[in-house]
Amino acid sequence: MNASGMNPGNRQEEVSMISRSLKGLAKELNVPILALSQLSRAVESRTGEGKRPQLSDLRESGAIEQDADMVLFIHRPEYYKITEDEQGNSLIGLAEIIVAKHRNGATGDVRLRFRPEAIRFEDIVDEGFGGGFGMEEAAVPMTLGSKMNESLSPGAPAQGQFGNNLNLGSSFERDADF
Repeated sequence: MNASGMNPGNRQEEVSMISRSLKGLAKELNVPILALSQLSRAVESRTGEGKRPQLSDLRESGAIEQDADMVLFIHRPEYYKITEDEQGNSLIGLAEIIVAKHRNGATGDVRLRFRPEAIRFEDIVDEGFGGGFGMEEAAVPMTLGSKMNESLSPGAPAQGQFGNNLNLGSSFERDADF
């Protein structure tokens, strides 16, 4: 992606321009935009549980951290050869979705089971052998608060029928009804 044809001086400036452009586009079109970012190598040099990603680990520019409404990280301790937490609970096959930033709601961690053979994340279910992350009762869903949909009125009728106004023009002939 090129930030409106501008010629940035370096990679950091380029990423900053792209980040601001994506933020502006999201606001203009009133749509969410997902942007992916690599982490810097700083996370690799930290020890132990310090391998959890942080906002400052976003690569190339602080603009990503600043412009984003929400930042999520996936963390699998097993990837870093960390197999137990401080209490001795097994971390094998477990992962966390870290909600590091949420402009309109709460931050926190969502613990999941990771099945590498299927590349799949699943809710943790107490299987009678510890549950991991000290979450024996982890079958209870976790909800993070949000103000994103406060302007919506649950149960209110939608404005027009979905798919009814497809801009087909007045000369469009309908096919037979099914």
